[in-house]
Amino acid sequence: MKENFVLEKKLDHIAFIMDGNGRWAKARGLARHFGHREACKRLREIFDTCMEFGISYSSYFAFSTENWNRPQDEIDHLMDYLEEFFKREIDYLCSKSARIVVSGDLGRIREKTRKVCLDAIERTKDNKGHVINICLNYGGRDEIVRAARAFANDVKEGKEVPEDLSEDKLRSYFWHPDIPDVDLLIRTSGEVRLSNFMLWQVSYGEFVFTPVAWPDFHREQMIDCLKEFNSRKRRYGGLKDA
Repeated sequence: MKENFVLEKKLDHIAFIMDGNGRWAKARGLARHFGHREACKRLREIFDTCMEFGISYSSYFAFSTENWNRPQDEIDHLMDYLEEFFKREIDYLCSKSARIVVSGDLGRIREKTRKVCLDAIERTKDNKGHVINICLNYGGRDEIVRAARAFANDVKEGKEVPEDLSEDKLRSYFWHPDIPDVDLLIRTSGEVRLSNFMLWQVSYGEFVFTPVAWPDFHREQMIDCLKEFNSRKRRYGGLKDA
């Protein structure tokens, strides 16, 4: 029986650092990559929970710019499971009018994984429902540096002038400037750091760090995080709770 929970605060964008997959697998005597397989299985349930509570955007830190330092075998398995997720769930996501976007440079991602991602983006591009933002080969610092370089290039070409640079202007060069700032960031598995994830977008977000590993993170655990979010006072530097 589902808990009768009401999300009282406005929450447009929720972001997840899906941590603890490898440790979850090792604790069960499995190779690390089996944790990534189980992690991908959580995405549909978390998407459904976002839909249930009227959350419009969700972002998932699937693979960072630093994750290339991991063993190639683990990287290959992770990409396999991401492909499987899209192939398995794309019809369902379309039935819910979800739109898939990817933040990050797909140029370094292997060709078949890149194709699966681009196909999902193309197939869902006209959907008007919940936006699922997969952060793949993504880094927060990298996103800001790329935006700065793009603006500088436009200045060089005479399209912009330095004096016009503002927060909104720089943001317009981000991967998806139409996605609003993060209201709630959840990191699983007990680690308490951002790990270079959406550094700009989480500036005024609320953070919840849960000891639960991502493969064990279900609707019930997400509701626990939403309860914590409900209890927070969001003042954005002022005095009035938002």
